[in-house]
Amino acid sequence: MKKQKRAFLVLFALSLTTLSGCAALQSLLNGAFKKPTLKFKTARLANASLSDATVDLVYELDNPNSLGLKLASVDYAFFVEGKQLVAGKPREGLNLKSNGKSQIVFPANVKFADIAPVVTTFLNKDAAAFKAQGSLGIQTPLGVLKFPLEKEGTFPVPKIPQVQFQSPRITNITISGATVEFPLAITNRNAFPLPVAGITGALKVAGANVGNLSTGNLGMLDGSGTKQVTLPLTINFASAASAAMALRSGGNAQVSLTGNLTSDAQSVPLNLSQFVNFTK
Repeated sequence: MKKQKRAFLVLFALSLTTLSGCAALQSLLNGAFKKPTLKFKTARLANASLSDATVDLVYELDNPNSLGLKLASVDYAFFVEGKQLVAGKPREGLNLKSNGKSQIVFPANVKFADIAPVVTTFLNKDAAAFKAQGSLGIQTPLGVLKFPLEKEGTFPVPKIPQVQFQSPRITNITISGATVEFPLAITNRNAFPLPVAGITGALKVAGANVGNLSTGNLGMLDGSGTKQVTLPLTINFASAASAAMALRSGGNAQVSLTGNLTSDAQSVPLNLSQFVNFTK
């Protein structure tokens, strides 16, 4: 019995020592570990077209500790114009820098047809309102720390490119008709690149239908850039008497193009009318 009692006292003493050591270690960690900070940086557009865009919400985690951290959990919801959309999120286990700042990106693909019944109505807005909510869990020596993700703001809505006629050039003219080159200038009114799959439409000169123009795929327009394309068209005077008079006399005439501009999977109406000077 004496031996059992002695063993019990030893175990009890060791337990007290261990508990005291854990408390001391926890106290040391509490004093040494500095809580990271999380702040919202920006909302940016990526892969934008006239049909959809990826909206990246970028947060920055500042970890002042010499120990790297990991992303433990993400609970995230994203709304545009009051409608909840499917949003991506960073993977759990993502490594976060020690003694530095790490970007944490939440991407969401926004299909404009899901936001507005008429896409062109949405595209005429300067900006769209968004709201993000949820929380972020960071694994630390003190356990999982939770950070709120509450944020409201706006992001720019892609603008429809501006299309203008330049001065058409008459390259050949006969009694029966003329071949005319119609230069178009397509300007991206956005600071980011925008794909343009093409422009098609019916052309009128001096009120007469003279044919159809099609640019083919124009590819990617640089941000705030302008792409020029020249489209030749042979005009039959027998079916376009008013155009024949304008082209034979040279000078100015009203030119209009009614059709569509297509970007990605979205086509928007194009109605262009200008008074231009024909050159030879």
